[in-house]
Amino acid sequence: MLKYRNILVFIDPTQEQQPALQRAIEIAEKEDNAKISLFLCCYDLTYEMTSLSSVDERHAMQSVVIKENQEWLNALTAQYIEKGHKINCYVQWHNRPFQAAIQLILKENFDFLIKSTHPHSRLSAILFTPTDWNLLRKCPIPLLLVKATSWPENGNILCAVDCKSIQDQDHHELNESILTEANDIAEMIKSNIHMVNAYPSPPMNIMLELPEFDPINYEDGLKKFHQEALNEYAEKYKINKENTHLKQGLPEDVISDVAQEINAELVILGTVGRSGLGATLLGHTAEQVIDKLDCDLLALKPKGFISPIKLT
Repeated sequence: MLKYRNILVFIDPTQEQQPALQRAIEIAEKEDNAKISLFLCCYDLTYEMTSLSSVDERHAMQSVVIKENQEWLNALTAQYIEKGHKINCYVQWHNRPFQAAIQLILKENFDFLIKSTHPHSRLSAILFTPTDWNLLRKCPIPLLLVKATSWPENGNILCAVDCKSIQDQDHHELNESILTEANDIAEMIKSNIHMVNAYPSPPMNIMLELPEFDPINYEDGLKKFHQEALNEYAEKYKINKENTHLKQGLPEDVISDVAQEINAELVILGTVGRSGLGATLLGHTAEQVIDKLDCDLLALKPKGFISPIKLT
């Protein structure tokens, strides 16, 4: 059974359809005592820069916007509440939606965050960090990014594991969290579990600097090592060997290619939060995978991860 009981849904007020809410309802219908809460963040810089208005007047205008959004959420949830679902609604005025969401998660002890996603341009990804990317890096609980597809029974779940780090305890535990999560979800929606792992090509700098370097033997040994590790995970988690996929290439390319090949409805992978210049200029694997997928993405953090966002 899925262990999530306190689900937060990140609502996008610019979208008419809310696939994240629909996914939360699907999960709640399969889980007893699952509570859903909706979160909507609103902000308009013009309300903050109106020099002709006093502080009290600006607060009053903000209150009107918050009230309108609260009423919209109430209307959005009415049909589900009538069917017996437990749904709360939160509306906050904040200029950083990801920060407001994470602070709410910490305050109310939510254990699962669901958000719909849409493509980001490469330019905006470099100059402006999208909310999705900030949540991938900083959200302390599992994050489900939802596309507009459904979760049909007998579909496929793809687990992206890192076999090169099987001897690294932290990475090994993250792999096991991914596979455990997949088993829970597969049991809930009657899906098949697949695993994918990417292994690198022989390093060109070594090939050029060391004439005696044998790239064929190196590649064969590397592939064998990854395959053995993949087989160990498959055996432990009772995954059919024909559902294991080992390919050479960049993880973001391999994961998206295999997900398309097997028509996956969900990809599960681990993320490691980063900050600073590296996070601003370079997206990690999960971020690069997002826009290439036509299915949902579930991102898990390592055990012991602490979000840099704190309660104020």
